[in-house]
Amino acid sequence: MTRSTAHYLAHRAEKPLLPPASQPLMLPHMVRPILYAALLTTGLCYAAEEKKPQPTFTEPAAAGPDYALQGEYEGSMREKPFALQVIALGSGAFDATVYPDGLPGKATTHSGAKPQRVTGQKSEDSTVFSGNGWRGTLTKSGITLHDFKGEAVGQLKRIERTSPSLAAKAPKGAVVLFDGSSLDAFKPGARKTEEGLLMEGVTTQEEFGDCTIHIEFRTPFMPEARGQGRGNSGIYLAGRYEVQMLDSFGLSGENNECGGIYTVAKPIVNMCLPPLAWQTYDIDFTAPRMDEKGAKLSDATVTVRHNGVIIHQSVKLPSPTRAAPISTDGARGPIHLQNHGNPVRYRNIWVQRHDA
Repeated sequence: MTRSTAHYLAHRAEKPLLPPASQPLMLPHMVRPILYAALLTTGLCYAAEEKKPQPTFTEPAAAGPDYALQGEYEGSMREKPFALQVIALGSGAFDATVYPDGLPGKATTHSGAKPQRVTGQKSEDSTVFSGNGWRGTLTKSGITLHDFKGEAVGQLKRIERTSPSLAAKAPKGAVVLFDGSSLDAFKPGARKTEEGLLMEGVTTQEEFGDCTIHIEFRTPFMPEARGQGRGNSGIYLAGRYEVQMLDSFGLSGENNECGGIYTVAKPIVNMCLPPLAWQTYDIDFTAPRMDEKGAKLSDATVTVRHNGVIIHQSVKLPSPTRAAPISTDGARGPIHLQNHGNPVRYRNIWVQRHDA
């Protein structure tokens, strides 16, 4: 080791590895290529992990056997309402959220019992979940519940719920943004699929203030993705306030999950249906009130129905949500559907104005 290298390493032991970004990195010529090569290699490894493609399905017919088992199951256990939401996690692994009083938005009793999470792994033609005092065996015919002595205690059947506002027709005088026939309502760059579905990443030509918005959306099936990487998009009201669109099926329902007003409010109930199921938002939006100089007099408010169930009631929006296309308050703005890199699809979008 040369004297200059030994002197450098002795001093670096008392200092951080890298200087602040505002200072140039000064290394002896013998150390510099080794350290830079290590940093470059590490960076490439991280980049490879971040860009690893996830299995993504946009049509149920191609989604595979695990998708066919994922979904909602309801029935009874020991003659009391009981339900599960089964979530596919890839490679035969599943989670299930247990609802002792019935499915979200459909519970017939309110005992106060909290949902529980259990796990299962598929083997041959069945998947077994174990809960508090019971074991559930999932097959194509449903879920059979037994106690740990092997005695049958209940049966659950798979159901497929649909939103009551699915295919809702635009009322007289409403602005039809998308019905599959044209992209004229959106700024250049808008796309649709061969099947006539609107693709993510679009902004309306028109701006809106007080209004009611109807939109139908479908998240992809991405079994190996997690969190914000699982079928992510969102609708921005007036280009400022995001209501999340995300595959949050079976999750707790937070402000960064489906139905959440991003960073502002979590939904009253998580009404997210399984991925690839068509879902609806029916949104009543009241824009903020501004004075003649553009100062805000009152906050915007929003009421949201997700698949026909109220999940936000007159919630105040104190400021534009994080990463909004427009970062300042205003009385009017476009509707924006976020491109978060996932193939979320939309159809039947219309807006009924409530202002001049």
